[in-house]
Amino acid sequence: MAPLLIALAAGAVIGLCLGALGGGGSILTVPVLVSLLHLDPHAATCAALIIVGLSALTATIGHARAGHVDWRAAAIFGVVASVTAFGGSIANRAADPEVLMLALSVVMLLAAGAMLYRTRRTAPGPDTSEPPDKQHVSGGTTTLTRTGTRTRAATRIARVLAVALVVGFLTGFLGVGGGFLIVPALVLALGFSMPVAVGTSLVIIVITTAGAFAERIGSTTVDWHVVLPFTVAAIAASFFGTRISERVSPTALTRSFAIVLIAVAAFVAADTVFALPM
Repeated sequence: MAPLLIALAAGAVIGLCLGALGGGGSILTVPVLVSLLHLDPHAATCAALIIVGLSALTATIGHARAGHVDWRAAAIFGVVASVTAFGGSIANRAADPEVLMLALSVVMLLAAGAMLYRTRRTAPGPDTSEPPDKQHVSGGTTTLTRTGTRTRAATRIARVLAVALVVGFLTGFLGVGGGFLIVPALVLALGFSMPVAVGTSLVIIVITTAGAFAERIGSTTVDWHVVLPFTVAAIAASFFGTRISERVSPTALTRSFAIVLIAVAAFVAADTVFALPM
């Protein structure tokens, strides 16, 4: 009974985070599965893909109804990320369990740092200012303006695609959704509002986790006694998470979660190091 209660409670917490933050909460799934439910790290990362993917899919519903999803951006980002997610899954099987957990603790610290940094900045909207070319050149203004605009757009798209490749690999290798990278990329590089970035992030997570899990079909055993209650609780809680995101300051939510991530990362690293044979 104790493992069932742990799975339900942990699933509820992660579902709330997914619904409220559009990601981030998924990064706690593997530590919970390993430390509290005693799954092997390889099995835990596979189980996390199912839990995170289905939870994100459910959380997407509320955001989609509110019009907070850019489907085109989600499709492009998700397809690109799925390529490296497939490769990340292959790398996962070859990695030592201790390496997976230590890598996860590092990623958790990076995620916390990214979240805290994000809360200290005011997310810019789409760039509507005149480019320098237009301000200082009198002849050929229209041509220079269009060239500058296209250059900036190409740079932003390149950055987003780079993030997609990194997110995909992390999803396949560590079983994380990558929302902590996706959301700021959409806000800072593409000028999305926070609600749209969150909703779009959830769709991307669904696509990427599906791509990573596809590589594992037939090669990894799933402990459904843990995965099913965990997933059900996460799905149910994700609806409440969506409502929380509409009522509570995103900054407060993000900072609180970042602090939790730092604490869990420290625990995972210490637990892994002390468990290594001396």
